[in-house]
Amino acid sequence: MSLAAAVGTEGQEVPNRRVILKRHVTGFPSEDDMEVVAGAARLAVPPGSAAVVLKNLYLSCDPYMRGRMSKQNRRSYVPAFVPGEVLAGHGVSRVVASAHPDFKVGDHVWGMTGWEEYTLIPNPESLSKINHPEMPLSYYTGVLGMPGLTAYAGLYDVAKPKKGEYFFVSAASGAVGQIVGQLAKLTGCYVVGSAGSDEMVKLLKTKFGFDEAFNYKKEQDLNAALQRYFPEGIDIYFEHVGGTMLDAVLLNMRMHGRIAVCGMISQYNLEQPQGIQNLLSLIIKRVRMEGFMVSDYLGQRHKFEEEMVGYLKDDKIVYVEDVAEGLEKAPAALIGLFTGRNVGKQLVTVTQE
Repeated sequence: MSLAAAVGTEGQEVPNRRVILKRHVTGFPSEDDMEVVAGAARLAVPPGSAAVVLKNLYLSCDPYMRGRMSKQNRRSYVPAFVPGEVLAGHGVSRVVASAHPDFKVGDHVWGMTGWEEYTLIPNPESLSKINHPEMPLSYYTGVLGMPGLTAYAGLYDVAKPKKGEYFFVSAASGAVGQIVGQLAKLTGCYVVGSAGSDEMVKLLKTKFGFDEAFNYKKEQDLNAALQRYFPEGIDIYFEHVGGTMLDAVLLNMRMHGRIAVCGMISQYNLEQPQGIQNLLSLIIKRVRMEGFMVSDYLGQRHKFEEEMVGYLKDDKIVYVEDVAEGLEKAPAALIGLFTGRNVGKQLVTVTQE
């Protein structure tokens, strides 16, 4: 994906700093596993191609990227990063060169790009044009981008909430959690979220309008905590954490409850994933547990964008970002996801417009 290897004889050559993976990661990643290196980019597309060249403005830090940092011994939905090559993830960019009929120079887009200043996209069909430039462009790394679509599709297509149901979301102050909890409230659910600090708990209750929230790090017994917040049980669990949290939730599900499995961040840095002991609850309580991928719902992008822009303009959804300024801050920003350092959606500003 990196432009450093692009073919082309026309166009200005410019500096192109890049974030590369130095080595495959085992266990908990560190900033030293990545490096910001100098490079050069030519602002031209290969002759005869339908490629575009992007100037990257904002990069999204997402937990799934951790899986790509390890050497993969089993089949995965995305390939592992290659040591020495640029990282890739979702971002917001401006088109600076194009040979594709659907994209012209100056268009703002969101989609997969490189963790670098400029990226050549050989097949730009996966990019989405930004239809609401009046909104902050950075929102397309989060509430109007992949995390927002994840929350939207996971709630309405997988969990299928009904008014009056009891809804629980873990990692609730993160990019997806803060959005899905508010959407569940708009549906008429009773919403509780868990987070890793008192500051985040306060944010969930005061800014995002959750009915209740708790700091899971202060709970000696997660089962007892869930019984306290859900004395009648949980109808819907939006899963981001896995491990002991999932085990406790299984004991507290109601009959015919639904678990939408979005992620399991507690497991990403373990060499041996934790086992789950309470799966019998799925049978006893007739619970449906379903994993999903946002890539299965890309056909809903336009519908989702229009609805979410409406919610934002009407102040029905509020949104919090945690912004790291500068490409050199990208490694630390990504690592911070796994220690709960970020408050809200973590993103990196590459350059200002």
